[in-house]
Amino acid sequence: MIGGLYRPGSSPVHHAPAGAKLLALIGLGTLLFALPSLWLAAAALLLVLAGYAAARLPASLVISQIRPALWILVILFLAQLWLASLGEAALLVLRFAALILAAGLVTLTTRTADMVAVVERGLSPLSRIGLDVEKTSLAISLAIRFIPAVATVLEEVREAQAARGRERATFALAVPVIVRLLKMADQVAEAIDARS
Repeated sequence: MIGGLYRPGSSPVHHAPAGAKLLALIGLGTLLFALPSLWLAAAALLLVLAGYAAARLPASLVISQIRPALWILVILFLAQLWLASLGEAALLVLRFAALILAAGLVTLTTRTADMVAVVERGLSPLSRIGLDVEKTSLAISLAIRFIPAVATVLEEVREAQAARGRERATFALAVPVIVRLLKMADQVAEAIDARS
């Protein structure tokens, strides 16, 4: 029912530990926003693209990772250009593009179960102050697994509407997608209740 984002492979990026990849992602984000350098942001973007090449992932996957955010990046660029300068606008877009692609690289080369296990281990000290680590890691796991499910449902509804000759109207698309996602969420909740 719910597919993963992971793309199997035998590259060094695939074999790197999930914890190391998540720490590298956090470190990259911290570095990019702590040091406002256009050259650093450009170098980070090139490094991430080199990571995709090292993982032997096709260019189409790189494009599919950044495509949903393109309009947002364009709007951010234009807003920064109007409010600040060309350098600030370029810096902002390079930072976000590098982080989006880096997060995509981690997701494509790391199994969801491995990421959730790392998060669970990282959060385990917080159980002393009352955090339910198992429920938190389950919520993270479900959120990660629902991303491709939403994309699949959206594509199925679009195809069904195109087969019926309907035009692409946002409201006509949103209602059946929301109904199907609510049914899916209800099925998952029932399955969790049955297991506990």
